[in-house]
Amino acid sequence: MEPLSLFFAAWLVGLTGGVHCFGMCGGIVGAVTLGLPAMPGSMLQGRLAYLLAYNGGRIASYVSAGMLAGGVGAWAAHLMAVHRAQLALQVLAGLFMVLLGLYIGGWWRVLGRLEEAGGRLWRRIEPLGRRWLPVRTPAQAFGVGLVWGWLPCGLVYSVLVWAIGSGGAVQGGLLLLSFGLGTLPVLLAMGTVAAALAGFLRRPWVRYTAGALIAAFGGHKVWVAVAAA
Repeated sequence: MEPLSLFFAAWLVGLTGGVHCFGMCGGIVGAVTLGLPAMPGSMLQGRLAYLLAYNGGRIASYVSAGMLAGGVGAWAAHLMAVHRAQLALQVLAGLFMVLLGLYIGGWWRVLGRLEEAGGRLWRRIEPLGRRWLPVRTPAQAFGVGLVWGWLPCGLVYSVLVWAIGSGGAVQGGLLLLSFGLGTLPVLLAMGTVAAALAGFLRRPWVRYTAGALIAAFGGHKVWVAVAAA
């Protein structure tokens, strides 16, 4: 099982990257909640049900991808010299953690290129989500979330690299679950609450602190793997 610090790092990436996620998914969230049918109870409760369904589908896709990445990594390690393969994957994951920390802190935007690379796959997947629009039921919102969970995102791709070196499908799934839960506060918040939270997460000291912590986790992971080689 991965140490709790790595799950915390994945959650922190999701939380501090929530503003980035809102920028990419905000329009989709609007499409999910715009023109909802009349429902019993308050409008806020009705919208929350749809938002929870959408984000549940999105996180389910993250977890599926994490389990796949973790399983592939474990399978590849068994095909090679297991010990050395695991150490190599841990070094790779640690390096991506450092890059992600630099990205979160705003010091180096190199991971943005991953989103450009993922755009090719997204062009094939995106039309599937249109079948669920306009959204009329929470089940349809869940379906939209399942598709849009594959939206090209450098943050998601980086955590998937961690999952490859996590040691198994369960660990990989839990890493992506931690990341997905971290993105929830901004994407579930509405109106002035969302604006206030996004404003807080945009503060330089918040980004710098989170970026430094994540980069430090990555550096430690690399150091442990190299020392064990």
